Amino acid sequence: MQKLFIDETPAGEIILDGEQARHVAKALRMRVGEMLTVTDGSGSDWGCQIEEITRDTVRLKVCYQQACESEPTCKVTLFQGVPKGSKTEEIIQKCVELGVTKIVPVLTARCVSRPDEKGAGKKNVRYQKIALEAAQQSGRGIVPEVAAMATLKEALAADDSAQKIVFYEGGGAPLTGLIDRETESVSVYIGPEGGFEESEIALLKEHGVAVATLGKRILRTQTAPVAALTAIMLLTGNLE
Repeated sequence: MQKLFIDETPAGEIILDGEQARHVAKALRMRVGEMLTVTDGSGSDWGCQIEEITRDTVRLKVCYQQACESEPTCKVTLFQGVPKGSKTEEIIQKCVELGVTKIVPVLTARCVSRPDEKGAGKKNVRYQKIALEAAQQSGRGIVPEVAAMATLKEALAADDSAQKIVFYEGGGAPLTGLIDRETESVSVYIGPEGGFEESEIALLKEHGVAVATLGKRILRTQTAPVAALTAIMLLTGNLE
């Protein structure tokens, strides 16, 4: 069932307007009488029936409320080395679909793309919209946050996950020894093109980050987070 995020807790009736109304009527081509799901991002879903579609609005009747079943039991924060081009957009889309909770772009030593604060702020608006669209498409119960760009030291200072992992092409521990069904929160550090410098790996270790491997092959910066999220979701029982 199609899902939409709204800014307020649904009551007996919901009026959609603007972009959301156009999305339902034009993009999804939905009709009066069809059902869709809305959520305010609080962990609950509301099943709604379309009662009226006008030129500018869509009117919904709330039929039932239920707990959202699509959110993973493990909260994953992705600290992603800033890549070149549009790779960040691809990473956000796929990782939101897979169940990431938060994404933090991280400026590391080998980042080729180094946007200034103003440029990064403009990009962040688009990134959050991509996260919203991916959350709606995949039926998420929340819209994962895409945080402001941070340095590696800033990222480590803000990281409060119970388990912290960096994936490194230089080898490391198998993920099966670090993650299991009892894992409730984990942070994942992925380097940009060229990976992390050895000094950065040393800094991560100093802050209690475990070095892990995703196998013998070297993955692209946009492939590694998708592989890591998939493996974590499988090991925590969230792909069942």
